[in-house]
Amino acid sequence: MLKNCLEEFTDVVITGGSSGIGMAFIESLFALNKKVVIYNLSRSKPVLVNSDITMIHHSCDLSNDGDRKKQFLLLKEDLLMKKGRGKLLLINNSGFGTYGPFPEPDLDSQLNMIDLNIKGLVDLTGFLLPLLKERKGAIINIASTASFQPTPYLSTYGATKAFVQHWGLSLSQELKHDGIHVLTSCPGPTRTNFFARAGFKKSPVSDWQGLSAAEVVDDVLHALAKKKILITSGWNNKFLVALSSICPKSIVTPLAGIILKKVRSKG
Repeated sequence: MLKNCLEEFTDVVITGGSSGIGMAFIESLFALNKKVVIYNLSRSKPVLVNSDITMIHHSCDLSNDGDRKKQFLLLKEDLLMKKGRGKLLLINNSGFGTYGPFPEPDLDSQLNMIDLNIKGLVDLTGFLLPLLKERKGAIINIASTASFQPTPYLSTYGATKAFVQHWGLSLSQELKHDGIHVLTSCPGPTRTNFFARAGFKKSPVSDWQGLSAAEVVDDVLHALAKKKILITSGWNNKFLVALSSICPKSIVTPLAGIILKKVRSKG
């Protein structure tokens, strides 16, 4: 079922494919569909272990308006040359977070986070929407378990991911009549370089905690094949999400603050 579903997608646009979950997407998609062409938008070009993967890299700072517009036009030229191919898949994966009381480490970092996590995602999706409608494609948005409740010490990041979740779920209803399937993924702590980017010297996620990037991607792709619109990976994350959803925010917020402050002290 999964292989048959992914073989329908001949072209994949992904943001942030240079490492972590983005890199795992590239490797998994090729493993399931050898004919897929992947277009990556990120600052750094992915270092691919498998040289057989067909990938076109667009070096792009998605938080920068000018850089974004320039690379989007080049991307569109590439995609228009592929007329007559199968479905188009867009994976909005780029994003970063910072730990600490607002506005640590500085206000510019907070504003760049909003530009990347929200503005870049909305801009790219809107830009590619005519092609997605034409080719009856799909959209995968990577949110976070942080999107289900307020996140003290992770305040801006959690708020951007709450936007991604709610926006993605809304689009899943709006665009289904156009033949576009929208899936929002909410992974929990994942063994990637996220924590290093957030300012940790050592990741607070041990080998037995959380999931690997490959495990998250496997969950997401199976959810895509099953036409789900929301997925949280990992039984522990599902439990915490369910708990936070039924508890009043006046209770969840201070509890989240205690937990996140403790996590920060570990790093």
